[in-house]
Formats: sequence, structure tokens, C-alpha cells
Amino acid sequence: MIEALKPLVLAAVVTLILGPPVLAFLRRLKAGQTVRSDGPRSHLAKAGTPTMGGVLFLIGLTVSTLVLAPPSPLTLSTLILTWGYALIGLVDDGLKVILHRPLGLMARQKLGGQVILGLVAGVAAMLWLGRGSVIQVPVTGWRWDLGWYYPLLAALLLVATTNAVNLTDGLDGLAAGITLWVALAYGILALTLGQGELVTFAMALAGGCLGFLVYNFHPARVFMGDTGSLALGAAIGFLAIMTRTELVLPVLGGVYVLETLSVILQVVSFRLTGRRLFRMSPLHHHFELGGWPESRVVLFFWALAIIMALAGLYLLTI
Repeated sequence: MIEALKPLVLAAVVTLILGPPVLAFLRRLKAGQTVRSDGPRSHLAKAGTPTMGGVLFLIGLTVSTLVLAPPSPLTLSTLILTWGYALIGLVDDGLKVILHRPLGLMARQKLGGQVILGLVAGVAAMLWLGRGSVIQVPVTGWRWDLGWYYPLLAALLLVATTNAVNLTDGLDGLAAGITLWVALAYGILALTLGQGELVTFAMALAGGCLGFLVYNFHPARVFMGDTGSLALGAAIGFLAIMTRTELVLPVLGGVYVLETLSVILQVVSFRLTGRRLFRMSPLHHHFELGGWPESRVVLFFWALAIIMALAGLYLLTI
């Protein structure tokens, strides 16, 4: 277990060391975050805070994984996929905050890139990384061989997870803190399964998030942007794929699910009845507009993330 902590520590240290120069570079680029005018008024003060800071933990994650994980196809695949989704987010962020195109990438471009990467990841996992095409239903012991339908499930999982993390990234330290606990859960799971490369990757991911929180917790000095949130979602989604826990991920990452459901329910309710179920969606804004301080909302969601991660691990033991 002590060995498993090494990638966490190394990723955190690298992220911490890189913080000042990366933040200075982002300020020189004038890569400042724009804040939605219809959001909580307290968020208006965040306008201009450097974004695209996800590169911080991505570098920490990459250095730690390459240094401590065996050089295998699985190690390289996890990093390539994570950086692939990060690149989509980086282009989107760059168009918005550097070239001042408010809409960034068009929705079909952004979604199309995510789907293509997801399909490639699904095929690679099935044919070259030993994942196969069998999915397991927790508790029941049922197993289904999806054959060539499996890449479709993998793509759906990756697209859903990346966008769910993106929706969760709305408060200082929220997405990074939640992903820290989900990554730790996957590190523990991979350790029990004897998947050494995934242990290193998951723990390095947790360490990168931990180091990033030093700069991202309230009041944040940098935001991760789509660069970071899409990368985090891809990393978590691929961990689910390679540990064969696709159907347990909604429990392990239950907070992502709640945030996404709140948006869907809000839209459906308003279109059907003209009424909103929540003061504002995603769900974290509902608590904010209810009078909770931002830090209290974040800590509450972190606690919920810990509970859901433990529940997911327990589910796998039944």
C-alpha cells in the first residue's frame, strides 16, 4: 500500500512546483475566465481568474505515471486518451478566452471529437488491452458479451462522464475534490485486482487533483477549464472500462450523476410545466442560492463523494 502512495505524492509535488510558473504564463496569455451573468452574483468577482489550469495536474499525472508505471500499452493508452480529451477542452478554452470567441467549439465539433475518441478507446480496450467485450452486472453476477457493440458502450460512458465532470466544475475546488476521492477509490480497486499500471495512474490522478486544489480551492487562483474537466472525465471513464466496472461507475461517481440529473430534470420540468425544480442547476448552484457559503457547498459535496465512493467499493464486494 505504501508503494501505491508514491505516484500520488509525486504527482502532487510536481503539480505544486509547476503552479507559480504556469499561473504566471496563463496571466500573460490573459486567459481569464468569463462568468455567466445569470449565475450567483458572488461569482462575478471571479471574472478574469486564469483558466485552462487543468494542464497543471495533467503534467503532474503524466510525469508520475511515466516515472513509476511500467512502460506498457495500457500505461500509454490511459495517458493518450486523457490528453486527447484534454486537447478538445484546450482548443475550446483557447477559442473562448484567448481568441475571444464566446461559443468556443461548436457543440457538434466538441461532441464529435469526444465520440470518436470514445470509439477508438473502446476498440483499443477490447482488442489490444485485454478488456474484451463482456460487461458484468454488479450483485447479480450476470455477464453479457456485447461483442462489437462494446465500443458503443465505451464511447457512451466516456462522453457521459466527461460532460458530467464538466457540469460539476462550477465551484472552487468542487470537481477536483470530488475526482480526488473517485480516483482514490479506483486506485484501491485496481490494487485489489492486481492491475499495477492502473494503480499508478489512478493514484497519480488523485495526487494531481490534490496538488491542484492548493491553487483551486476557494478563493481559486486558477480554474481547470474544459481542458481539465474533460481530461478528468476521460481518465475516470477509462479506469471504469479497464476495471470492468462500467455499471458501478454511476455509484462510485454518484455526485457527477446527481449534478447531471439536476440539469436534465430542470430542463424537462421547465419545458413541460414552466416551473423550475431547483433554484438553479447544476445542483451545487441550488445550494448556493439557498444561502450556503461556497466553501460549505464544496465540503458537503466532497463528503457525499466519499460516501458514494465507499458505497461503490462495497457494492463490488457483494
